[in-house]
Amino acid sequence: MAIISQDTITQFEKLMELIDEPLKITFENLHQGYPNEALVRFLKARDGDVPKAHKMLVDCLSWRIQNEIDNILGKPIVPADFYRGVRDSQLIGLSGYTKEGRPVFAVGVGLSTYDKASIHYYVQSHIQINEYRDRIILPNAEKKFDRHIGTCVKVLDMTGLKISQLSQLKLLTVISSIDDLNYPEKSDAYYIVNAPYIFSACWKVVRPLLQERTRKKVQVLSGCGKDELLKIMDYDSLPHFVRKPGSGIGSGSGSGSSRCGDDNCFSLDHVFHQELYKHINKQAEDVGPPAVTKHRSFHVDFPLPEDDCRIAQTIESELQKFSEGNGNADKMEDVAVNEKEKK
Repeated sequence: MAIISQDTITQFEKLMELIDEPLKITFENLHQGYPNEALVRFLKARDGDVPKAHKMLVDCLSWRIQNEIDNILGKPIVPADFYRGVRDSQLIGLSGYTKEGRPVFAVGVGLSTYDKASIHYYVQSHIQINEYRDRIILPNAEKKFDRHIGTCVKVLDMTGLKISQLSQLKLLTVISSIDDLNYPEKSDAYYIVNAPYIFSACWKVVRPLLQERTRKKVQVLSGCGKDELLKIMDYDSLPHFVRKPGSGIGSGSGSGSSRCGDDNCFSLDHVFHQELYKHINKQAEDVGPPAVTKHRSFHVDFPLPEDDCRIAQTIESELQKFSEGNGNADKMEDVAVNEKEKK
């Protein structure tokens, strides 16, 4: 990983002084008062290469303007029952904070079905959570813990992962690409839990394709990962599927996951999603009349980088081989592929 020197940052700053005023305005929304930190993130994403980092950031700012990302928190997905369906099928939530104050986002990878709406609604929802994290969650965490906090950690639950989810690869690749190109280096670590054998088989071939800085962030924990996660967060911040293994089952099946109570951070009834949705609706009211209740998504352009397409094709190939071999995706409680143990 490249070491980012002050001279490198200064070079980048001088280039940013030359960009057009609209780009400077959206850059302020992006950096949230920490411009140097934002420059460092884009430099890390391009291994310290200033011209490449500059192009990446300018492309990101142009994407924000073209897709009105600065206003996306004022674009609610309506009606509420339809949004509940989106939440039931795209499982993500804020479970708490690490001991250092970084937000802990839980993601139900295996049980997310993405079958209640078009791809545009899921992309819109994902970007809204990213923007809410950067504009609201991180600044609030900074006040709570009395220190600057600019990143989060993610706990990815692989419970229920099946070969049949091959059809979701396009959407997952789109979401990953949006994060890579426009929200680089916002996650310090990815903890993978409840990994079935099918994940282990794919991980062995995907891991070498990832950039080194990404590989170092990923840890595949044994079972639900409770003991390892308790080293970095308190019990109350553990995602529900870690505190109560198996509690995520059925969450993505449309069987009422949003009504499982405050314990389930995927639920629309969870305090995180309630505050997020209220914020979005309040922003919409502030800029105009109440939103109409018919379905209409907020379309966002999402180009796919070659690396992400290559990884998706590799996963698809491995899943097809696995399916032809035995098609068995039974869970293995003790998949011992913790990255720390491999070093």
